[in-house]
Amino acid sequence: MAMTSNKPYLVRAFFDWIVDNDCTPHVVVNAMAVGVEVPQVYVTDGQVVLNLAPRAVSAFNLDNEAISFNTRFGGVPTDIYVPIHAVIGIYARENGEGMAFESSTPASAELAGLDDDTSGKPPRGPRPSGPKSSGPKLRVVK
Repeated sequence: MAMTSNKPYLVRAFFDWIVDNDCTPHVVVNAMAVGVEVPQVYVTDGQVVLNLAPRAVSAFNLDNEAISFNTRFGGVPTDIYVPIHAVIGIYARENGEGMAFESSTPASAELAGLDDDTSGKPPRGPRPSGPKSSGPKLRVVK
C-alpha cells in the first residue's frame, strides 16, 4: 500500500519542537519550485530563508499541502505560500538544530548546497542578524 509523504508531518514536528524550546524556526525554501509565492527580491541562489516565529507571522497555516502566512518584508505586509514539496529544510536559528530533506528534484539539492552526505553547511541566502552559531546541523531524510 502506498503511503503519503511524511515530509509535512516532519516539518510540523520540527516546527513544534523548535518553538517549544523557545527557539526561532526558519525554513529553507526552493524559491524556484512550482507554486512558491515569496518576494523575489529576497531570493538568493534560487532559495529563500523564512522566519516562521509565531511573533513574526500572522494567519499561519501548516498543513499537508503547504505553509502559508502573512508577514512583513521591509515593512510591507506580504502573503507567503510555500508548497511542502519546496521545503528544503527547517532549523532553529539559535543553534542550527533541524533537518534537511532530500529533494524531489536534483536542482533543489544543488540550490541548498546539499547532497546525499550530511554537509553540515548552513543554507545559503539572507540570514537574520543574531548570535553567531557554528551553523545549522541539517540531515538529509531518505
